Amino acid sequence: MFGHKRCVLIGMVHVPALPGSPGWGGDMGSVITSVVRDAQALVRGGCDALIVENMHDLPYLRGAVPPETVASMAVATAAVTRLGLPTGVQVLAGANVEAIGVAVAAGAAFVRCEAFAYAHVADEGLMQASAGPVTRLRAALGADVAIWADVKKKHASHALTADLSIAEMARGHRFCAADALIITGTSTGQPTSLDDVRAAKEAGLPVAIGSGITEASAAAAAGVADALIVGTALKEGGDWRAPVSEARVAALAAVVRGG
Repeated sequence: MFGHKRCVLIGMVHVPALPGSPGWGGDMGSVITSVVRDAQALVRGGCDALIVENMHDLPYLRGAVPPETVASMAVATAAVTRLGLPTGVQVLAGANVEAIGVAVAAGAAFVRCEAFAYAHVADEGLMQASAGPVTRLRAALGADVAIWADVKKKHASHALTADLSIAEMARGHRFCAADALIITGTSTGQPTSLDDVRAAKEAGLPVAIGSGITEASAAAAAGVADALIVGTALKEGGDWRAPVSEARVAALAAVVRGG
């Protein structure tokens, strides 16, 4: 993945609150300064790739975001892609069509999609599957953008699909044209079951772990998954709201690389 035969480390760039969100501070310049600072720390610490997410736009909209969010995310993501690492984008919550547009405009390599196949209930409400419109837009734009799809993602109830195993849902996501799968724990920072990762790999796609990775758990996780997406454990004090700690990145990267 991304030219590596080993498991890759993907660092999260949590974008400060953007225009239109309740936490917006009124200064896009400070947003970009924060984004670039965190992204540079992730690069210097040894991440193999990055993913940009509007994490601070709480509470999230459901399934779509307004033009000001799309424009702001494109500007923020472009600032990250210029650093030269493969970069992904996620637009919360479930704004997967908009994420494709951001990726194309900013030169991102992949998008992270929740509610790509199947529905679930999140704190935003009922999240409907988006594979049809997302793949059609990608085709219409001729976009070389990979789709990384969450399977039974965190912060959600999956009672609607309780009769489907992780393996069955993983195969369903492949049927809907996902390029890679993401398996998470129940919430941000919570560990991901390695048995769930193994089950998802039965679909024959690359599988990333999307939550709960720490320096202590990274070696075992890297032995099973194709990629580790890490946010909380790379922040100062292990707080997702804090800036990225380059020392924490370097320590975790060394574990992933077997150093």
